[in-house]
Amino acid sequence: MVSWEIPLGAAIAFGAGAISTGFAQARIGSAGAGALSERPELSGLIIILEAIPETLAILGFVVAAMIMLMLK
Repeated sequence: MVSWEIPLGAAIAFGAGAISTGFAQARIGSAGAGALSERPELSGLIIILEAIPETLAILGFVVAAMIMLMLK
């Protein structure tokens, strides 16, 4: 029988990563849109800055997968 703590920990690990990624990308996206309206040559930098927080969601997924492997 699986206890409820392990799936809850995996859900918190992935959920916290996804929520914080969305918060960061919202802030970066709005600032990037303002910067692009004044200096369109910054588009490559803005795309990179928008992609960096996505690693947090990927890390949350990996941690959640590792926690779920503890079920075996």
